[in-house]
Amino acid sequence: MKRIYVNEQWCLGCHLCEYNCAFANTNSENKCRENDMAKALKNKVINPRIRIEEKDDIHFAVSCRHCEDPLCVKGCIAGALSIVDGVINIDQDKCVGCYTCILSCPYGAIMPADSGSVIQKCELCTKNSCGEPACVKGCPNNAIVFEER
Repeated sequence: MKRIYVNEQWCLGCHLCEYNCAFANTNSENKCRENDMAKALKNKVINPRIRIEEKDDIHFAVSCRHCEDPLCVKGCIAGALSIVDGVINIDQDKCVGCYTCILSCPYGAIMPADSGSVIQKCELCTKNSCGEPACVKGCPNNAIVFEER
């Protein structure tokens, strides 16, 4: 299965992956078109499903790793998390907001959502019309790749 991988040595810490992720997951009807991103995100606080962090002058992206044996799915008391074709998906209608998944994820990849949902995480852009994950498309230095290893 293809997954997102980060080459830390190439990450510039520019945060463009965060903006592309936030843009791809907005309710804008023209999402996934580069020229509309500035308009769609203007004056908004973004809440991306991928985050850039820094430690000892090394930048790296944190997002869902779609584990083969995910603790978040096992710990979900409502059955809101499931695995479909190797991708961990959220059923927002089932989520009760207990945040057990947030506490059980060893990577810190599940987070409270900004509005309309209880939690959010990377779903590899399977629920929007972008095809390839937006963070990968928007990385200017090819530090984020979507491939099978």
